[in-house]
Amino acid sequence: MSEHSKLADLRTRIDDIDARLLELISERARLAAEIAQVKGEHSENNAFYRPEREAQVLRNIIDKNKGPLSEEEMARLFREIMSACLALEQVLDIAYLGPEGTFTQSAALKHFGHSVKTTALASIDQVFREVDAGSCHYGVVPVENSIEGVINHTLDMLINSSLLICGEVELRIHHHLLSNADKIEKIKQVYSHQQSLAQCRGWLDTHLLQAERIAVSSNAEAARLVDKKKDAAAIAGETAAEYYDLPILVSNIEDEPDNTTRFLVIGRHNTMPSGNDKTSLLFSAPNRPGSLHDMLACFAVNNVSMTRIESRPSRQGMWEYVFFVDIEGHAMDKQVVAALEKLKASASMVKLLGSYPVAVL
Repeated sequence: MSEHSKLADLRTRIDDIDARLLELISERARLAAEIAQVKGEHSENNAFYRPEREAQVLRNIIDKNKGPLSEEEMARLFREIMSACLALEQVLDIAYLGPEGTFTQSAALKHFGHSVKTTALASIDQVFREVDAGSCHYGVVPVENSIEGVINHTLDMLINSSLLICGEVELRIHHHLLSNADKIEKIKQVYSHQQSLAQCRGWLDTHLLQAERIAVSSNAEAARLVDKKKDAAAIAGETAAEYYDLPILVSNIEDEPDNTTRFLVIGRHNTMPSGNDKTSLLFSAPNRPGSLHDMLACFAVNNVSMTRIESRPSRQGMWEYVFFVDIEGHAMDKQVVAALEKLKASASMVKLLGSYPVAVL
């Protein structure tokens, strides 16, 4: 068989598979529409989206994936299919810390897919307010970075908010040099958020030592400013490059290749168990020797693993603190229930911030 014949045969088989894929995806979409009818027109505003169900579907796909596509790529494809099908039931409006083109928008799209509406807001406070008021279905806010540490503003908002954490997103942060210049030697100014400038300091010192470094409010703002310039560059992510139609002159210029930011998805409803969950809570300990040890022992004696702890001023009194804790398991799990009951009996205050599926890739 000639090369031409082999290629023609392979392409015919691909066309046949594409037709079958189209039929199956369409059938999935029709079933999603039927689910919307079953739930009825009087369902609660967020009732169509089930974080635990989506996590279970993605884990099942990953477990069954035998390649050649990677687990991450397969999860991304199925997220988009689920996002498009969900949009037939209800188009979700997702608030995020803007402006357009930020890593927070990238996290929102990674978690919910591209068949949602994303609403850029100027501050973390506004994200919480819009979701609490029901103007947006969910919100996405950054909570910690593997290099820079915790985002205190997000923790402070969780102290008094009635909203619940219903999901998490982990996003690998890749910084790119965006510019209309065709050579880095022509760049005289580099714009970016001060944290991104710091995270790319080594690369900048080696390749752009002569360029002025200008800190701005966000990487997306840096891309906007550079959009009309010929001798300047922005350090930003791929989303900003696409949004502002800026060429990526150099990719992945971050000094730490494992730089990752964790984001929280906040909403107004509890999330049911998915089978692999995390619970976030905060508590305050009585002002006596060994009180923090006693609080943490509540988890140890009930075989509940703690994955993170942070402290913040309570703002209720001088030198009084609240402790933010992440633990493995759902608040409905037997061992977590026992740990929380013991904690409530000992702590000055306990607030459950939410149980949610562990981030899937």
